[in-house]
Amino acid sequence: MDKEAADNSWENLKMVLRYSIKDDYNYEEAIKTLRTNIKFCGSNIRTVMLTSALPDEGKSSIAFSLADSLAKIGHKTILIDADIRKSVMLTRFQQIGRGEACGLSQYLSGQKLLKDIIYETTAEGLNVILAGPYSPNPTELLEESLLGTMFEVLKFAYDYIIIDTPPMAELIDGAIIAKHCDGALMVIENGAISYRLEQKVKRQLEAAGCRVLGGVFNKVDKGGYGKYGHYGKYGHYGKYSKYDEEGKA
Repeated sequence: MDKEAADNSWENLKMVLRYSIKDDYNYEEAIKTLRTNIKFCGSNIRTVMLTSALPDEGKSSIAFSLADSLAKIGHKTILIDADIRKSVMLTRFQQIGRGEACGLSQYLSGQKLLKDIIYETTAEGLNVILAGPYSPNPTELLEESLLGTMFEVLKFAYDYIIIDTPPMAELIDGAIIAKHCDGALMVIENGAISYRLEQKVKRQLEAAGCRVLGGVFNKVDKGGYGKYGHYGKYGHYGKYSKYDEEGKA
């Protein structure tokens, strides 16, 4: 399939963005720096996943903001919410018409076509795929061949694919998705995660054959470093697991 065919293979639905970073200059500048660093990683780095070790480290907000920032400078971008266990991304959007929003879990289970789960947004050049309804077998769904097919099609239609994945300290989902990505960003909450636990996540990504592009140091104390990197808390995944300083359950 060529790019033109991919562009014309669906009529996108519409989503309204509820969330904006425009009022926070320092946050916006930090995201621009992250965007620039990704671009300097090379033109072959176009499918990028964001992950973390534990829930509530802020990766969903950073993924959203990064995708929005790439779209603002003319890159056709799609943001994929791949956390089909406990998504928080839907709170960023409001659907216009057509009933309940569809998502990734319905596509992977064969209930929807790819064109049925791609939504336009009010941000020019930015489309989204939501996670969809909770699935009782998320790992099995992500291992479906349809996931690889989806990425093959989207790479023809978009300049950048940004993926929000589940935390990786205990779940294998992120490692499955990593096999389809050009690179990964690790979001790390300041003062909350041990070095050993982050190394575990890094090894999982490398074992999946995914290049680790770097880390995003998040929720940094304003008093010590200024406002850069302080993104606050967004959403709640629920309790996947709890780790001590040694990275053990």
